[in-house]
Amino acid sequence: MKLRVGYKLVYECPQSTPMLLMLDTHYSRAQDMVVPDHIYTDPLVPLRQYQDSFGNRCTRLTAPPGVLTLSARGVFDVSPHHEVPDMNGYQHRIEELPDECMMFLLGSRYCETDLLSNAAWQMFGHTPLGRDRVQAICDFVHNHIRFDYNCARPTKTAWETWNDGVDVCRDYAHLAVALCRAMNIPARYCTGYISDVGLPPPYAPMDFCAWFEAYLGNTWHTFDPRNNAPRTGRILMARGRDAADVAISNTFGPSVLSGFLVVCEPDL
Repeated sequence: MKLRVGYKLVYECPQSTPMLLMLDTHYSRAQDMVVPDHIYTDPLVPLRQYQDSFGNRCTRLTAPPGVLTLSARGVFDVSPHHEVPDMNGYQHRIEELPDECMMFLLGSRYCETDLLSNAAWQMFGHTPLGRDRVQAICDFVHNHIRFDYNCARPTKTAWETWNDGVDVCRDYAHLAVALCRAMNIPARYCTGYISDVGLPPPYAPMDFCAWFEAYLGNTWHTFDPRNNAPRTGRILMARGRDAADVAISNTFGPSVLSGFLVVCEPDL
């Protein structure tokens, strides 16, 4: 199946404003790319790209005063079937973990493992090690949080999500990541596109989505506490310790995001 992804973002800047973008799909999906999702700007401005320490593609530009439109359209080959979980869910002892996993055991900007550790062990210390434990965490988070766009705020942390219980997909992921790390399971935050293929209508307006990966059985496994069910057509854009590492845009000056459209649908 071919999946079309893309966006149209409109920024208004009162002055010349440097920007850092993380809007490209992840290099790990390059083999599935049919049409590259190049970034286009209106008006035309120079772009410079680099790869960050997590392997994400980042773009630098300077927005001119006025309105700047960013857009992209890519097409990917994806399986027409739901995701199939990898059942090799062995949980490694800390001593067995690769060095590169260790940062994903530590607390981070939005994932306060120190505040959640006691509660995590009380709730999940009795569950089987490995995939079953991660799934128990996802089940809890999925049922604990009520999804509501109106309650979203960019500064909300896992601890606040634990207490509020009303949030959006980034907060589901942050809480699950923090609880996994508290249970000595490396977990990293992911963002990208998720399609509604195979789901019954009505469909909510499309948005960028968040999920996470847990390190089990010598590889990273995808978990999605917001949806808590296999999906068809998941395209990774970026991954990091939490949302601070994978913001779609950072503007170094005053700006307003006045237009926002995301597309993820079959390319018919």
